[in-house]
Amino acid sequence: MKRVLFFMSALLFALAIQAQTQANLDSVYTVWQDETQSDSVRVSAFQKYTWNGFLYSKPDSAMRLAEDLHSYAKAHNYPKAAASGFIIQGASNHIKGNYPLALDYNEKALKIQEEIGYKKGMAISLNNIGLIYAELGNDMRALEYYEKALKLNEEIDERIEVASCLGNIAGIYIDQGKYSLALEYLEKTLKTMEEFGIKRGVATCLANIGEIYNLQGDYSKAMEYNLRALNMREEIGEKQGIAGSLISIGFLHKVQRNYPSAIDFCKRGLDLAGEIKALQGEKEACQCLYDTYKAMGKGNEALVYIERIQVIDDSLNTEETTKKLQQMEFAKRVFADSTAKAEEARLVEEAHKEEVQKGKQTRNIAIASGLFFLLLSGGFYSRWRYVRKSNAIVEKEKERSNNLLLNILPADIAEELKLFGKAEARDFDMVSILFSDFKGFTEASAKLSAQDLVREINTCFEAFDGIMAKYGIEKIKTIGDAYMAAGGLPVPTDDSVKNTVLAAIEMQAFIGARSEELGARGLPFFEMRVGIHTGPVVAGIVGVKKFQYDIWGDTVNTASRMESAGEVGKVNVSHATYELLKDDADFSFESRGKIEAKGKGKMEMWFAHYTHSR
Repeated sequence: MKRVLFFMSALLFALAIQAQTQANLDSVYTVWQDETQSDSVRVSAFQKYTWNGFLYSKPDSAMRLAEDLHSYAKAHNYPKAAASGFIIQGASNHIKGNYPLALDYNEKALKIQEEIGYKKGMAISLNNIGLIYAELGNDMRALEYYEKALKLNEEIDERIEVASCLGNIAGIYIDQGKYSLALEYLEKTLKTMEEFGIKRGVATCLANIGEIYNLQGDYSKAMEYNLRALNMREEIGEKQGIAGSLISIGFLHKVQRNYPSAIDFCKRGLDLAGEIKALQGEKEACQCLYDTYKAMGKGNEALVYIERIQVIDDSLNTEETTKKLQQMEFAKRVFADSTAKAEEARLVEEAHKEEVQKGKQTRNIAIASGLFFLLLSGGFYSRWRYVRKSNAIVEKEKERSNNLLLNILPADIAEELKLFGKAEARDFDMVSILFSDFKGFTEASAKLSAQDLVREINTCFEAFDGIMAKYGIEKIKTIGDAYMAAGGLPVPTDDSVKNTVLAAIEMQAFIGARSEELGARGLPFFEMRVGIHTGPVVAGIVGVKKFQYDIWGDTVNTASRMESAGEVGKVNVSHATYELLKDDADFSFESRGKIEAKGKGKMEMWFAHYTHSR
């Protein structure tokens, strides 16, 4: 399930915590009309009236009402009202998915707030801009704006706004797989939201914490937090949140093989998502129902939902195309802004030159010189545009080259290679080597066409690549059906051994689910062995043209033996790896005694299991 953002700014989020009754809306509108009240009180009341009464249900009406704030700002010389108007207009366009306009309005608000030194307002706008970038999938830019907003809010001790920023930053950390850091931030956010009675914020925190536990495989805690989020959302009538919680709980029941409950929750989530036209929610609910019916062996029922997913995908693809066009519009606007600034600087420079000429020569000569410089500047400007265009092409090709290099080499090694033209081999004292291969690969491949075989291997290896990225493990190479990775290089970390074993356990979980899916459809599937050993290695680049990052040493050979002596569905680790993790409460180990390993004699081996203790 997708994580939930703390939508819009913390200040406005706080204003929208609970739906206002019509009487309350009338009350705040009366305050807005009361000319005896101060500007700040009147503007705050109108902001609440517009936000709670119109923004979510009638965003176009909220846009029009915001114009009253702009008029008020001019009549009363009160720029904060104009900034509030721009924030509402930004929120309205954000809700409608018009991200370029949403960004434009929030930047206008930010400019006003910077001019008057209103730090609280600046933080609100920065947080909102971060949300826009997050919606467009640009997590790094989103994080940049969140952190700026957080710093300002901490300076002025705005606790709710700090909590909201922490919650949004936690969302980025979830995407990056930094779960412990995300939990730390979310727990701080939850504490603040509970203290101030912000129920929507509490529900959002609970849902995101539940998602983290789900991603970590701790389904018991994930269920606990998702149920709490559902209860809170039902209490405040937040339909989109209720649908999300129902579907999340359905998935959790499915993964624990409680199929009747999975169907019940996912159908309820599907109905509600359809009611509010939440396409992504509908798709997730259908996926849950498809997976559940398939696991139950009810193919006809499963087929209904896979067909519905295809219909939803068509609509989502249209939305995705729109989003890509908006991203192109962003890039176009950024380029236009930089061009405008460069042109402005050029005009200022030309004006200065003209003034100097006027001071030295007669009026007629000054005019002639002005014309000369005007023509000359046109040449300079054309040249500037040519250079800028060339630089843009070079930068684009450079970025493409860098991305290609990073697909082949670890980031640190790629950087060393770019700086010095070579990368020296290095010794590492403790690296955990992971090997996997598919048992009975030859027999299974005989049942598949060449295209289907490659497609299936690619599906598995793509999933493995994602798991390696999640745990910070370096993929070394694939050879046929074998997959090799290493934890603890090129940058050694304290948790590399643990993360390598966790990655192996998740790989086996993926293959188990994949084989169950394919088997239910009567299709050939792979079973996998995984082995891990920890010890010293030498790592470096081999080759001159088609170079590759590789590792050598007895540790590599021993890890390979751990894999070949393993069993299907298990993670087989050496005694050295076991010694490093035996006291970790997150794992339990099953002793296998001493097993014969080719070329190594008898070696003590262990099966590693994740205990879900966290």
